Amino acid sequence: MVIEIGKCLVSTEILTEYFCCDYSKCKGCCCVVGDSGAPLEEGEAASLSSQAKDYEVFLAEDGKIEICSQGYSVVDKDGDTVTPLVPSDGRCAYSVINPDGFTWCAVEKGFEKSCSGICKPLSCWIFPIRLKTFSTGFTGLMLSREHLCSDAFRLGKEKGIKVYQFLREPIEFKFGKEFYQELCQAEKMMKEGF
Repeated sequence: MVIEIGKCLVSTEILTEYFCCDYSKCKGCCCVVGDSGAPLEEGEAASLSSQAKDYEVFLAEDGKIEICSQGYSVVDKDGDTVTPLVPSDGRCAYSVINPDGFTWCAVEKGFEKSCSGICKPLSCWIFPIRLKTFSTGFTGLMLSREHLCSDAFRLGKEKGIKVYQFLREPIEFKFGKEFYQELCQAEKMMKEGF
């Protein structure tokens, strides 16, 4: 089911399903798994370029090489602007895998140090919500049910945290606090059977 809030079409699964990242289990594999880089919003490639001085110290050497070679963004086979990948293991060029196998984002580390620019691409920050812009000007918010997040769906259920609640910060960043409050109201109305 889909509900309309402003210029957004929201899958009700975002309000009814549970989610809480279980980093100890997945080790950040969302930065590694996939056939393309992380989708970038308009302007994010320019932000990645302008704030490079803040995060480049955190990049893995092979990530630096690929960003220098491919650029801060690439266009994938579907025509979408995405982050470049490291060909040897398919991970995002902005990601780093530590010796224990945990993956983290160099851009996010740089943001924590400087508190300027983007903290990381919105598509990473708001995952497992996927955004789609329609020709009508509406934005769709859909739930992605990746197998790699099965532990996060389980942990969210154990803790009683809904998808939209776990992702409050990026939702408010992209759509505003009022939009988030409307999501809360929509969930309440669904519980009451409206």
